[in-house]
Amino acid sequence: MVEVRPGLPPRRVAWEVLQAVARGQLADEALDQALERTPLSSADRGLATELVYGTLRQQRRLDRWIAAHSKRPAALPVQILLRLGVYQVQYLDQVPSFAAVDTTVELAKHQGLGKAAGFINALLRRAVTESEQEAAGLTLGERYSLPDWLVNLWQTQVGTAETEALCQWLNRPAHLDLRVNRLRATVIQVQTSLATAGINTAPIMGLPNALRVTQAAGRVQDWPGFAEGWWLVQDGAAQVVGYVLNPQPGWRVIDVCAAPGGKSTHLAELMADQGEVWALDRSAGRLARVRENATRLGLTALRTRVGDGTSPQDWPGLADGVLVDAPCSGLGTLHRHPDGRWRQTPERIRELIPLQARLLARASTWVKPGGLLVYATCTLNPDENEAQIETFLAHQPHWQLAPVPSDNPVAALLGGQPQVTLWPQRQNLDGFFIARLRFCPPSGHP
Repeated sequence: MVEVRPGLPPRRVAWEVLQAVARGQLADEALDQALERTPLSSADRGLATELVYGTLRQQRRLDRWIAAHSKRPAALPVQILLRLGVYQVQYLDQVPSFAAVDTTVELAKHQGLGKAAGFINALLRRAVTESEQEAAGLTLGERYSLPDWLVNLWQTQVGTAETEALCQWLNRPAHLDLRVNRLRATVIQVQTSLATAGINTAPIMGLPNALRVTQAAGRVQDWPGFAEGWWLVQDGAAQVVGYVLNPQPGWRVIDVCAAPGGKSTHLAELMADQGEVWALDRSAGRLARVRENATRLGLTALRTRVGDGTSPQDWPGLADGVLVDAPCSGLGTLHRHPDGRWRQTPERIRELIPLQARLLARASTWVKPGGLLVYATCTLNPDENEAQIETFLAHQPHWQLAPVPSDNPVAALLGGQPQVTLWPQRQNLDGFFIARLRFCPPSGHP
């Protein structure tokens, strides 16, 4: 039996995942699958995760350094090994340089790439002594490893200084937020129980039931309160969406594109589990996750239906509130899904815009007079956000923007506006766009 060097398994997992991403698979899906089939310690799982997401975040800079110090382009499997090695040497202080070099070379030999081992060894040893220097004239995209078109898009919205702050924020490791289920526990109860297990949390300003994890260990599923349904993992920005709709007990609410159910379950909690929340999604498999979450949280008001907001449904004018959590480019969550910065293009985004418009138009027909519709995306692109609302209102004279009331839990966070962009560098939350609209037809309107 060939002895496997300690530290090699998590690096092999990272290498395999990054190859799957290069073939088109989503990073989080590929990583979850790899970790399921490969038994690793908690520390090694953490290292594999850091290597995958960190290498993807810095891919442009890594490739730039490799190209500048290599005489020939490498085949993709070798290129990915080089990215992994250079990332460890130049970005991970907790990994000794010799360990990063040696394990990368050994991984090449284990994976049938022995002919490239000498080249990999030489290049990584050079990376130890010749770290990347900040060159004058670099674009923000080059400096922060993001596509130039994307940086330019943000500069037109918030200027260069804020765009740089946003790029810095998106290159940080993703935070983990929890939403306390107030039907089963209190915020203090959850904080205390987690603290006894060595998991420290802090409140998120402006969100009454949110906690941000500041120190953690082990699998989330093993933390106190998970099995009991005391809390759900959900980013603070996504929690804002539920409060903007703010459904009341007894309402009928429809959540379009609902899976995996974070927002649907939040709506049911806000309604004190009284009324109906219909979770709609075109994937039956993903709806199974919605039901699992609802069961764990002890929610009975939630129902599921296969379909999407563009298909006919028998709900004309029957809903008190509708949430359109539209498929989008996800540009506000690139710290959480770093492969998105290389996956998205202006052309792909343009293909999403007609779908978003159809979802919004169809879902609006389900709202009763006086009812509410909330349109939300996790992107920072005005064509998918403000422009969609402007176009919708131009064709729907009986709809109008509706600011949240002053006593709404997130009124201060929204600044009294009926539509708002949550910018990560400002609110320290995922990037989101949220618009709140009300259906106000004239008396006697059918």
